[in-house]
Amino acid sequence: MLPPPPTGIGLGLRSAFMAEIDAGAADGLVAFLELSPENYLWRGGAAVDQLGRICERFPLIGHGVAMNLGGVDPLDPRFFGELRRFLDRHPTPWYSDHLCFCNRGGELHDLLPLPFTTRTATRTAARIREAQERLERPMLVENVSYYLALGESEHDEPDFIVEVIERADCGLLLDVNNAYVNAQNHGFDPLEWLARIPLERVRQLHVAGHEPWDDATLVDTHGAAVRDEVYDLMAWVVERIGPVPVLLERDNNIPPLADLLAEVKALDAVYQGALARWRASEGQEVAGG
Repeated sequence: MLPPPPTGIGLGLRSAFMAEIDAGAADGLVAFLELSPENYLWRGGAAVDQLGRICERFPLIGHGVAMNLGGVDPLDPRFFGELRRFLDRHPTPWYSDHLCFCNRGGELHDLLPLPFTTRTATRTAARIREAQERLERPMLVENVSYYLALGESEHDEPDFIVEVIERADCGLLLDVNNAYVNAQNHGFDPLEWLARIPLERVRQLHVAGHEPWDDATLVDTHGAAVRDEVYDLMAWVVERIGPVPVLLERDNNIPPLADLLAEVKALDAVYQGALARWRASEGQEVAGG
């Protein structure tokens, strides 16, 4: 049986502070931990032992980077077999990966965008369905940041995302920082973009920091504090869908754990305010009905 999904603000589990988490430094301060199983597959030793202790105290959500859902090479049965065994030992309510390709005869070490075409959407949706069947648990796909469009597209990104998740019948991990970065780099309104996303499919949110590359380009580095504009987009979504797990991602320039926990607390204040507005809206609807 899969565990129920957590709600509130979570933190990505990283080796830089894993020992502190194991020692109890975040107990009661984060709602869940998100981990990338690729960091633990085919491994033993202290990190695996630490993870075993940590998962007894925190809800876990699994989030991967290597599934290559948008690729054309067959899904790797050895990888999926090991991933399935890992998830059986460390249960999570779902598993997520990115709406991208990251392998073409070998690891590309990046999350590359897909052409926004019906052919690509059809192929990717079939691979998501296959992944769900192999893992025997729900899949979410995450929208990615991109800096150049790949190939000639038939649709824009919102229409492409909708086509994929409807054909795959899967959930969406909505990364509002990626939406904001893409909006600034490609010249569209992030709120108009969000308004076209089927929010009933959103099961989880990601927020992260970004940094300028030059005067015209933002880069999704996961190496800085979350900007106010991204806080606002997170709140906009929560006001409309209610309680969900929201992850603070930090992969580069990782500060002391105490600083990250302070950012989790600040995010939670925004999240709770958005939830209060959602509850008020729900109450008004009930009273009016």
